[in-house]
Amino acid sequence: MKTTSIGLNVKEADKLIVSLNELLANFQIYYQSLRGLHWNIKGKSFFELHVKFEEFYTDSQEKVDLIAERILTLGGTPLHTFEEYISLSEVKVGKNIVDGENSVKLIVDSLSKLLKLERVILEQSDEANDEGTNAMMSDFIAEQEKTVWMLNAWLS
Repeated sequence: MKTTSIGLNVKEADKLIVSLNELLANFQIYYQSLRGLHWNIKGKSFFELHVKFEEFYTDSQEKVDLIAERILTLGGTPLHTFEEYISLSEVKVGKNIVDGENSVKLIVDSLSKLLKLERVILEQSDEANDEGTNAMMSDFIAEQEKTVWMLNAWLS
């Protein structure tokens, strides 16, 4: 069996690289949507949501970097063009959304899609005995599930 420099099966690592690049593309679209929500939010929840959206996009920017670095660690090349991001992303682009309710709904929908992708990667990384990717996905999932719960509570 051919292995990577970190001891993983090359075929399994390649499969993870493809999935992580898909996650990276979705996170980049999510990140850009969060920037737009942050810049364009209006209404009575402006102060609350403006700060919260900045918190979310800062966190997403860190996750984008972690995902890209993991792809590199596995021996792959992270996608890095918006053309690639748009073609692979299942996360909707948030365009010209200015109200709190629709902003939060977009974030919940986006996080739900990200969670599905992360769960697939979690299974793949478990099968590949890739603890690094597995731990990263586990951390992402736990944090994002809590965020979805909180945002759904806000929407209630």
